[in-house]
Amino acid sequence: MSTDYQQAREALGARLRELRFSCPDGRLTGQQLAQRLGWPGSKVSKLENGRQTATPEDLRAWAEATGQPEAYPELASRLGGFESHIRSWRRALANGFKPVHENLSREIERTTELWMWEESVIPGMVQTPEYARHVITRYSELLAPASDIEDAVRARMKRQEWLYQPGRKLHVLMWEAALRSLVCPPAVLTAQLDRLIGLVGMDTVELGIVPFSSPVKIVPANGFWILDDRLVVAEDWHAELWLDDADNIALYTKVWKTLRESAAYGADAQRVISRARQSL
Repeated sequence: MSTDYQQAREALGARLRELRFSCPDGRLTGQQLAQRLGWPGSKVSKLENGRQTATPEDLRAWAEATGQPEAYPELASRLGGFESHIRSWRRALANGFKPVHENLSREIERTTELWMWEESVIPGMVQTPEYARHVITRYSELLAPASDIEDAVRARMKRQEWLYQPGRKLHVLMWEAALRSLVCPPAVLTAQLDRLIGLVGMDTVELGIVPFSSPVKIVPANGFWILDDRLVVAEDWHAELWLDDADNIALYTKVWKTLRESAAYGADAQRVISRARQSL
């Protein structure tokens, strides 16, 4: 996970440890506090060491169990500051594109099920190398000139090994615009569309296309990924958002399911892709 996010989580954990040490009735061990809260001892350790994100209920219970309920507003404020983490692209890309790709790849590697929505570009998990090269180059020209584009392409291709691992499932949705956006030469897009047609029916991939002609219940915008039920990664022009609070995960899941209602699958999806290919 991003450095800023993890540092904020560790700082909150250090503050929780301070409260445990400064109980009015004497310092508590982690096990003693866990017993008061009715938690497994491992949860206290994970929260204090920044390996788990606390919920507001966790923080309130911690403050009360350590005899310092007045600390709750401060703890809640700390949590609110990082549970919706915004990572500036300019800052993230200061060391090039490859570290950004590897950072997300680590999160995907520990994911079993992945839901994706893209409105104007083929998702990275199913891109061809040549298509990926053009997309990354476009972002480099806009955000930060990079000398490691080939490294980033290789990192993105390596990430796709996830698709061939047992027990994994990719649910990918895209708007028809993604099939037609010429962010690359027509020949490259043609090969990319051939790759998509070949994915239809693959047992680890569920591919849906929302055709231009399909009625939609929500504006088809803002690409995002949902990793299991623990993390949403959403992109905007200026930043990437990493959201791990339950309310936001539920919202993005609802958006994905709403878009899915307008999607074509199987042979119908192949026909939409084929029409886009023929138009080239």
